[in-house]
Amino acid sequence: MKYEMNGKDLTTSGNSTQILYDQIRRVLLDAQRSVSQAVNTAMVNAYFEVGRLIVEDEQHGEARAEYGKETLMHLSKRLTLEFGRGFSRQNLQNMKQFYLSFQNCHTLSGKLSWSHYTLLMRLENEQARNFYLKEVESENWSVRELDRQINSLLFERLALSRNKEKVKALSENGQILESPRDLVKDPYVLEFLGLHEQATYTEKELETALIDNLQSFLLELGKGFTFVARQKRITLDAEHFYVDLVFYNRLIHSFVLIDLKIGKLTHQDLGQMQYERGIWKRVFQKWKSLFEERV
Repeated sequence: MKYEMNGKDLTTSGNSTQILYDQIRRVLLDAQRSVSQAVNTAMVNAYFEVGRLIVEDEQHGEARAEYGKETLMHLSKRLTLEFGRGFSRQNLQNMKQFYLSFQNCHTLSGKLSWSHYTLLMRLENEQARNFYLKEVESENWSVRELDRQINSLLFERLALSRNKEKVKALSENGQILESPRDLVKDPYVLEFLGLHEQATYTEKELETALIDNLQSFLLELGKGFTFVARQKRITLDAEHFYVDLVFYNRLIHSFVLIDLKIGKLTHQDLGQMQYERGIWKRVFQKWKSLFEERV
């Protein structure tokens, strides 16, 4: 596209103009993001206050379900007339539930949208709700990603291998990786591959499906993962070995090797994986420092 002013071609006016344009563009985009964030925070806080007012009004009113329904319907009609869409009876009910679910929070997170909160408030387990809130804050999950993690029972899967104290810490702080054991989920949920549970498929087909859905697989693996290679060859004493999938976790500074198996895991499989792990540690110890500089 050609831009002209007073007969001059602005697209050929030199690099300095382009640099200036890019700088101004960044300033304006940053301003737009800041405004959007401020509006989101203001609306979330407003919905919380609306919910609080409704709850307090109901607590001082008649203790009948009909009373609440009539009140919300009346409010919905009047608010919609004055402020437009967004104040249906169901939305007002959501605001009420929003307050009830998060009334013990000292501050609401500005990183979460109203859509994030509507998903979280459906969770009856307060520990799970707090966990997902922390994870959205730290990992910047989209609403779709949050929905997927809730439906795949991420909190419950992580909690399986923890005692009560560690589950409490998981709820209060989110997932903190301190050792390779903290990476493990049981089980992993791979519904995004589209493979039927009872279907017959090969390890190669499973590997291809994982690579084709790499972004979703990285989300399922968890924090800090970077894809390194598939079918990575390692050679020792002129003998070649192949690792199906190799990842690196930058948070615990460790490679993660995945050997895909279809069917029941055998002692022979475990022995082979231990052997390959030992070779990997010997061959790639020097390469690890180079890789860490890149990530």
